[in-house]
Amino acid sequence: MKEALMTSLVVVSHSDPESLTQHVARATAAAIRTTGGEVEIADLAAENFDPRFSEADLDLFRGNGTVPADVVAEQERLDRVDHLIIAFPVYWWSMPALLKGWIDRVFVDGWAYEVTPESGFVKKLDRLTVHLIPVAADDAESFERHGVYDAFRTQIERGIVEYCGATLGSTTFVHESDTKSRDALAAEIRDVSESIATRVADLVGV
Repeated sequence: MKEALMTSLVVVSHSDPESLTQHVARATAAAIRTTGGEVEIADLAAENFDPRFSEADLDLFRGNGTVPADVVAEQERLDRVDHLIIAFPVYWWSMPALLKGWIDRVFVDGWAYEVTPESGFVKKLDRLTVHLIPVAADDAESFERHGVYDAFRTQIERGIVEYCGATLGSTTFVHESDTKSRDALAAEIRDVSESIATRVADLVGV
């Protein structure tokens, strides 16, 4: 029996369990398991994660409160893994509100980063490698022409992943999700999932 590799968490944000985004998430988890890796899927919609930045979240941000129980559960889940894989549809050149709310509430001061008078700004997620799988209806040429790739690099890769000190493992877009043939999409999903599984395994020298 293979020794278990570094653990991974696949976070998926899509309300339709039969969506292409959900298929990408499940295929990636399955590919990681074939290498002997341990993996968990966090389906934010199915789990009814509340993305709203509540009064309790605001109190925490202001230093007057405690971490809400649902946020603690998400942070503990992330504390158990070395790789975070996020699969999501591209909405308005960015991510869905559900996923953005998950990041807003979970990646907070004191856990993802810390600001203190003594140390200044400290990045706290340097142990984590993040892989992004955005699923887009538009084609790659359109994304390049309109600067969508640059927007992703600024907002998400730098503004979230690198801001917290995590390592960006990969960003792999699945384009033309509404117009490619089923066979073409199936082949692309297989390539994406296997590529990420290989990256995860390579970090431990398999």
